[in-house]
Amino acid sequence: MRIRQLVLFSVLFLFTLSALAGDGKKYGKDLTVKEKTAIADILKNPQKFEGKRILIEGEIDEVCQMMGCWIKIKDTTSTEAMQFKVQDGVIEFPKEVKGKKVKAEGVVSVKITSKEDLIKQGEHEAQEQGKKFDPASITGPKTVIRIEGEGAVIGE
Repeated sequence: MRIRQLVLFSVLFLFTLSALAGDGKKYGKDLTVKEKTAIADILKNPQKFEGKRILIEGEIDEVCQMMGCWIKIKDTTSTEAMQFKVQDGVIEFPKEVKGKKVKAEGVVSVKITSKEDLIKQGEHEAQEQGKKFDPASITGPKTVIRIEGEGAVIGE
């Protein structure tokens, strides 16, 4: 009788551990930041977060179609979204992750990007996404806010 109880307890214990550990597929480094930051808060006051390591949570709205080097994460509590960019070749997000839940950690980057660089970036992204791009849509420099990604966990 005691052996059955011990076996049952062991099975339940292992099941619980696997359920807690298995909250998604890991990409890159382990997540270490415990407190989540809302994407809307970052976009509302980017200078407050610039250079800080943060954790965001949301749904993957877009994925780089060429190398999987970035994902666009949409905040589930608002309509706000931001890019989570990783170093080329370090992490590669599969195209199939679009629409999945994600927890992502990295450092907030706030940079003013020139008109010329925005046009190059727009042309590159249009090629990646198979979309058309009109360079005339870029009228001047822009402040680009994104997360320099280090690690992510993508769920179902």
